[in-house]
Order: sequence, then structure tokens, then C-alpha cells
Amino acid sequence: MTVSAAPIKNKTVLLQDLGLMDYKEAWDFQESLFQEVVKTKMNNRRSQTHQPTQNHLLLVEHPHVYTLGKSGDIDHLLINNKQLADKNAAFYKINRGGDITYHGPGQMVVYPILDLDNFFTDIHKYLRLLEEAAILTLADFGITATRSTGETGVWLDVGTPFARKICALGVKASRWVTMHGLALNIQPDLGYFDHIVPCGIQGKAVTSMAVECNSTTMDTQKVKNRFVSHFQELFGAQLDTNF
Repeated sequence: MTVSAAPIKNKTVLLQDLGLMDYKEAWDFQESLFQEVVKTKMNNRRSQTHQPTQNHLLLVEHPHVYTLGKSGDIDHLLINNKQLADKNAAFYKINRGGDITYHGPGQMVVYPILDLDNFFTDIHKYLRLLEEAAILTLADFGITATRSTGETGVWLDVGTPFARKICALGVKASRWVTMHGLALNIQPDLGYFDHIVPCGIQGKAVTSMAVECNSTTMDTQKVKNRFVSHFQELFGAQLDTNF
């Protein structure tokens, strides 16, 4: 009897910094990478082969845009279409978990498209590690952040009247392949958050690294570098930018 070889766990992650990119363009790009990984997994299952699946880590900034997750409430968008246009902001209903959030210039958005079969098949652990990468990154800049029980993302001063969110999280996973991810507020225009109920959570403030560091010149590239370093260590990944 022939025994097939064990599946290859590919821990190499292809890293791309997409710069400033339209939300829909980045979403379509994510979706194409996601479908490619899923297709490889399905082909492997059908043919009993072990073709390695690719993993991707995308860093990007978006022009002003509000996105509503599949379980979100449209009433959490507090402005109408004309006001959106006046603010030069787009709006999309999308296929991630979570409620409504804002993306814009000065925010680091991270989209991991990972085959979790290459790492671990535990979506709760996956979410917590993404949060941990953000928490460790913030600590590198002297910002003490943590999780808030029952709420995703990364927060400051949890359990006090001054609790505020600095990093939002919302993902999709199918066949243990992930897409969407997190958004860390480095130096965005926080006024755009006034037009939504962020993540559907009433009465909670939003902040940024620039506000917490009392700085108008945050080094965005340094933030990206620190996050990528923590991501690599937490996931036991090998990052590749040469492909």
C-alpha cells in the first residue's frame, strides 16, 4: 500500500507594501490571492497531491472609505450619500466579520492572506496573534495597549471612562484561508470617525499613535517595520519580498 507524503507546511509569507490604493482595487487583489490559495487546496484534495499553498501579507493605505461588515448595522453610518461625497469618502458593504469602520490616509491597514493549515487551525488564536502584533508594535513607541473583553481590536485604558480604540480588527476565513485583517491608526484624520459608530460600539472613543505620542510626524515606515517584525516572530513565518 502506498502512503502519501505529509502535506508541506509552507511558512514563507510574501510581503507587499501596496502604498496608497483604492479600497475596491485592494479588495479585488485580496480576493484574487484568496481564491488562488483556496483553489490550490481544493486541487490538492481532489488529486491527493501536496502542492504548497502561498501566504501573503499586504500593507496598504486607503483613500477615505467606510466599510460595513456582513453582520453590521447600516444605521451605524451616520451620514448620507451626499455627505459622503462632500467628504470625498466611499462606502462598501463587504464580506468580513464585524461592523462598520473607517480607513484613510495615515492608517496602516494589514491584510494577511494566510493558509492557516501552514501555521495552526485556530481562528481564535489567529485573531489574538494579530492583536498581539499590534500591541507589541505600540509598546515599541511607548504606548501601553491591551484587549477589551468581549470586543475585538486593541484598546487603551480599558475599564476606565477614557477607554479608546486604536486598532480595529475584522477578518474572513474559509477552508482555513484568511483575508481582510486589521487597521492601526498611526496618524489619520480622526474626524472621519465622528460619522460612524466605530465597530458598532456606542460611547467609545477612537485614538491614534500621533495623539498618544503627542506627535505630528509619526514615522510610518518604522511602524510598519516593527509590526512586520512582530508578525514574523509570532507566526513563526519567513518573510519574502523578492518574488
